[in-house]
Amino acid sequence: MTQSRLDTSTPVTAVAPSRRRDDGPWVLIWRRFRRNRLAVVGGIVVVLLYLVALLAEFVAPYDDARLFRNFGYAPPQALGISWVDDAGNRQWGLHVRSYDTELDLDTMKRSFVPGSGDDSIVPVTFFAEAKPYLLAGLIPMRHHLIGPVDDRQPMFLLGSDRLGRDVLSRLIYGTRISLSIGLIGVSISLFLGILLGGLSGYLGGWWDTAIQRSIEFIRSIPTIPLFLGLAAAVPATWSPLLVYFILTLILAIVGWTELARVVRGRFMAMRSEDFVLSAKLDGGTDIGIILRHMAPSFASHIIAAATLAVPGMILAETALSFLGLGLRPPFVSWGVLMQEAQNIRSIATAPWLFASGVVTVIAILAMNFLGDGLRDAADPYK
Repeated sequence: MTQSRLDTSTPVTAVAPSRRRDDGPWVLIWRRFRRNRLAVVGGIVVVLLYLVALLAEFVAPYDDARLFRNFGYAPPQALGISWVDDAGNRQWGLHVRSYDTELDLDTMKRSFVPGSGDDSIVPVTFFAEAKPYLLAGLIPMRHHLIGPVDDRQPMFLLGSDRLGRDVLSRLIYGTRISLSIGLIGVSISLFLGILLGGLSGYLGGWWDTAIQRSIEFIRSIPTIPLFLGLAAAVPATWSPLLVYFILTLILAIVGWTELARVVRGRFMAMRSEDFVLSAKLDGGTDIGIILRHMAPSFASHIIAAATLAVPGMILAETALSFLGLGLRPPFVSWGVLMQEAQNIRSIATAPWLFASGVVTVIAILAMNFLGDGLRDAADPYK
């Protein structure tokens, strides 16, 4: 009787299981997101903007209220690297040129021109020493990212406004206010949209009817007359900080309706799923099932919707502040800064005051690219 032997001429190799089968939905979303280059660039720009907003005191060369009284409407200085003669030694050094003033005797118009000669050189350094301040209101510091060696010398990389305040510094401080309004407002509207939209789609019946009629009522209110009335009703004794929170709350209350309708549709489709029925049989409350089981099941879509809602909040604040219906000085936001560019003189003689408008366009485009990329990446049918 012959004994069968195993043929060992061909080696047996174990086939490693594909890692893609075990990848979770967040990994797949990240892979699809990375393929969208515009979305990645938009995400980088958004992260940089929020870092600038968080570190505004450190990044800005001056305080937002710092005055240089004799330098109103001074044009931007050209920052460059050149040879600077320091005690007879040729050394590289960052510098800007100081201003010389010229007076037109016919029109009595004063204009600024770059200075000439070695005396006009204003040395600039990184981590310039400044007066003590609190970073984000918490961390004591006394250095700025970049600034003149002599803090008394003006360094206007984006020019100055009519009072001689540095436009770049005010733009950086305005980034904190405008972006925080968008972030806080969307957070409040996100909570309201998930909660009320979830109750509407999950419970149905009179809950659905009441919430949907409320949404229709809110969406039927014209926003500009609403803010005109609110601006007239705000007492002059209110502090700018209180006006900031009231404006954020109003924008959130007006902006939650669209997300609530999206959430309602998804909840109506999911309320008969097995995992929802299991949570009910396990004794879960309605709010618990909505927040713990149903909302996380399409969290990627909620994140994409929230990202696309932030630009709308920022544009609303900018437009209202520009019209004088939103934030007011001494608060500094992109809309407040654009108020400086409302007259013909600004357009003709100080076009650099439109810098806040350019930054607003860049921020809105970046957030829209990021939101579109997240929405496409979260689509399971892509």
